[in-house]
Amino acid sequence: MKKLALTVFCTLCFGFAHAQYENNWAVGFKLGEPTGVNIRKYFNNVHAIDVTIGTYGGILANKRDYRRGVYKNAGLSVQAHYLWHTPLFNSEAVHVYYGLGGQVNSRNYYPDNKQSIPSPGDREKQISLGGSALGGVEYFIPNNKISVFLEAGAYVELLPRPFYLSPNLSGGIRFNL
Repeated sequence: MKKLALTVFCTLCFGFAHAQYENNWAVGFKLGEPTGVNIRKYFNNVHAIDVTIGTYGGILANKRDYRRGVYKNAGLSVQAHYLWHTPLFNSEAVHVYYGLGGQVNSRNYYPDNKQSIPSPGDREKQISLGGSALGGVEYFIPNNKISVFLEAGAYVELLPRPFYLSPNLSGGIRFNL
């Protein structure tokens, strides 16, 4: 069911982005923290809005100490950033970008006061909300609508555990429509 929903979502995103070709849309895939579908809207060659919908916690560390327990799996994540971008050394092929935004995560949390061998009933669904910052570099392949990127940043949780810090590191590919 999840695969079907993701397939439908991607199809709609590609269709929507294709219909907006003249408005500088990009749709792609990110692998890392977070992993998922990435949608970017460029504005006036300086700004962009970047949204990633996917999973969080499955690549860099599947098991993380959290509050008085642990996360032991990947969960759903929605991340959005407002970006500033500029060509690197006046190159149209290579751009650098940086930005600020937020992230919402939903993961299974296993408190320490539960059994040492957790069962599905021992977990609690944990929703977290926080701010994030990132910077990256993107290479636009000449005479092609494809770009590849690497980015790094940090997520700082505000709720329910203030100042919980988690790295964001990912790379991916985008189709610039």
